[in-house]
Amino acid sequence: MNGAESLLRTLAAHGVDVCFANPGTSEMHLVQAIDTVDETRGVLCLFEGVCTGAADGYARMNGGPATTLLHLGAGLANGVANLHNCRRADSPLINVVGDHAIHHVAYDAPLTSDIESVAKPVSAWIRTSRTSEGLALDAVDAVRTALAPNPMPRGGIATLIVPVDCAWGEGRMRAKDPGFDASVAKPTVDDAAVASIAPRIDSDTLLMIDGNGLTEAGVRAAGRIAAATGCRLYTPTFPARVEAGPDLPLVERLPYFPEHVMQVFASVRRLVLAGSQAPVSFFAYQNLPSDLVPEHCETIRLAHRHEDVEAALTGIADELDAPAGQVAGGERPDAPEGALSAGNIAQLVAARAPEHSIMATDSGGGGAAHPVLQRSLRHSWLNLTGGSIGDGGPIAVGAAVACPDRQVFALLGDGGAMYTNQYLWTAAREGLNIVSIIFSNRQYNILEVEYRRLGINEIGRDAASLFDLSNPDIDWVSLAAAQGVPGARASTCGEFDAALGRALASDGPYLIEAVV
Repeated sequence: MNGAESLLRTLAAHGVDVCFANPGTSEMHLVQAIDTVDETRGVLCLFEGVCTGAADGYARMNGGPATTLLHLGAGLANGVANLHNCRRADSPLINVVGDHAIHHVAYDAPLTSDIESVAKPVSAWIRTSRTSEGLALDAVDAVRTALAPNPMPRGGIATLIVPVDCAWGEGRMRAKDPGFDASVAKPTVDDAAVASIAPRIDSDTLLMIDGNGLTEAGVRAAGRIAAATGCRLYTPTFPARVEAGPDLPLVERLPYFPEHVMQVFASVRRLVLAGSQAPVSFFAYQNLPSDLVPEHCETIRLAHRHEDVEAALTGIADELDAPAGQVAGGERPDAPEGALSAGNIAQLVAARAPEHSIMATDSGGGGAAHPVLQRSLRHSWLNLTGGSIGDGGPIAVGAAVACPDRQVFALLGDGGAMYTNQYLWTAAREGLNIVSIIFSNRQYNILEVEYRRLGINEIGRDAASLFDLSNPDIDWVSLAAAQGVPGARASTCGEFDAALGRALASDGPYLIEAVV
């Protein structure tokens, strides 16, 4: 076999068998290997940002990495924005980036670039293969890096650069070592630390949870702690994945703006971090602090995100001999009537979405659905993590590939969705069960909000034009149809409800442009 086939067979032997690809000439041997290795599923994406976002969404739902297949430094650069979000999500991911043959790099052909420098800001591990026979060993190291707990802020992204002569030369597959899984297991928190922290948690404590503390078992353990101590449960503003529903304890989400976070902490005397970082302001604002933990509040670290947060929370609950926690409770809301709003859309989705749906969002309008859904149905919530909008659609693609038996919703702002609207084509090509809801307010609303926070009440014509997504209006139904996705436009609750009914009754993707 050649190096490309040895790479794919080695990855498959280690459980990495999905590749979100946007290949070019340098990757043709790798494309041939996908055709040869039956275990590998290749998913074509028309833009590299869809590849990287989809691989992130796949990892959040599957727990293991997918690969991307990208074309040299330019292709990798096109995917960096969603790799940034992936890094913040701490998702395992393996970039396979093709490069010129080693002897050809010196000729500085047009696509030659410093790929390692492009990869550095968003990679925990970078390697350029030097021999075809060593390519499989490089693959093993890439998988190990992606899965191994990493205390550094680089996340779990491994970038393997494959010169084309390493792909076409003779290669040799590497089987999975019997001790591999143990080598990438999450470390546990010391029992003594758990025992010392448990009695310090009380009703003046805020327990902030992230990482695998937001699994069903982690949330239930946190609910037990709250039942025993009266502490408050929060996630960060942008957690990667939250398991939620009326049969689980309610974990609130920290607000976005710093003054609202400061209000939350006004009466908090103790902050216990379970997989989370201490909250900081998303941006710097005049006359507001960057560190949002007040001086009167003690900060205690229970677990880092790369550690087994779920086990640490369970240990605290057991140490306290805590009872079962109070669940969020609630029922499906009635379908509202009248004009559409973000709130009404949230109510309608909560009323109609199947149990165990997956919700992917990267917009303020979509985010408004979170508290309603928590009390309405069991679901997995996948959030924007790094602030780089445009990943909600790709995240939905990856989640749908990972969980083909579950309904996926993409709750997207119209501005962010335009960054990566090519995800619709991949959803149609693969027949993915994704209902895309576009909050079509035809503006970058968050930017107008931020602009007004400067104290400016009158927005000038030129400034307003930079927030405005009309003139021309984006025709989302036509844009979706051009990529093979049926859709409808709705401006009333009745129209939206009817469109949602059609979407859920059909197989494959569907788009609803919700004019709000």
